[in-house]
Amino acid sequence: MPSRPKRWSQSTKTISESMPLTEAQRQAFRQLAAETAGIDVAVYRQFGKDPLEPIIGLGTASAPLCFFGRDPGREEVRHGAPFVGTGGQLVRRLLHWHLYGTEPADFAAALTAGEGFFWLNTVPYKPVGNKAWSMAVKRRFQPLLRQLLVDYWQGRHVITLGREAFFWFAIDQPHALRQQLERFWQREDRFSADLQVQLQDAQGQVRLVVLHPLPHPSPRNRAWLARFPALLQARLAALGVGAPPAV
Repeated sequence: MPSRPKRWSQSTKTISESMPLTEAQRQAFRQLAAETAGIDVAVYRQFGKDPLEPIIGLGTASAPLCFFGRDPGREEVRHGAPFVGTGGQLVRRLLHWHLYGTEPADFAAALTAGEGFFWLNTVPYKPVGNKAWSMAVKRRFQPLLRQLLVDYWQGRHVITLGREAFFWFAIDQPHALRQQLERFWQREDRFSADLQVQLQDAQGQVRLVVLHPLPHPSPRNRAWLARFPALLQARLAALGVGAPPAV
């Protein structure tokens, strides 16, 4: 089973995702981005990318599981897709191993392993210095991302990667739920237990989702990186990912 980040040689061709944003959604993200300070414009320019274009992976509406991360990094800007940096590649490699029992042969194979899942970040733009976006910025983009989860995605289970991703689900929530999330994060079993939360879009439509938190898979997270593969594999096994359908 993979245990360490691995990098493959990659082309700089933009990766196409299975579900594009509608033009109205895309323009809504671009408008918010135009009003947001702190986007790493220099990196976008380095790769000839538009710093207003959101980096959103999404997936098919019927995907049963969503991976919810923090924000894009340098490699995500290069490829125009989320979860393709060192931590994201580790997640995709582990998915390939779980689904097929082998290491992916290359970058493209690792990406293919993620096609049956839904992918989102707290903010779909790279911040300067790769520092987490402020709560004010996350709150600014939250209604658009929440709408994708509530109105488009039909799944129920969300694997959050790191503290920032987990507490995104506390934004604009009642005090009692925010406290519940805080208490849950203090539990020693937070990376094996789960928590059900309610999301509501601007039109009042409600969805219940189940959060399955994991540590952030970044190489900088030395306290948890070595344990991350086993934790993710345990999550996937518990959720029945890759298991044959019940007869």
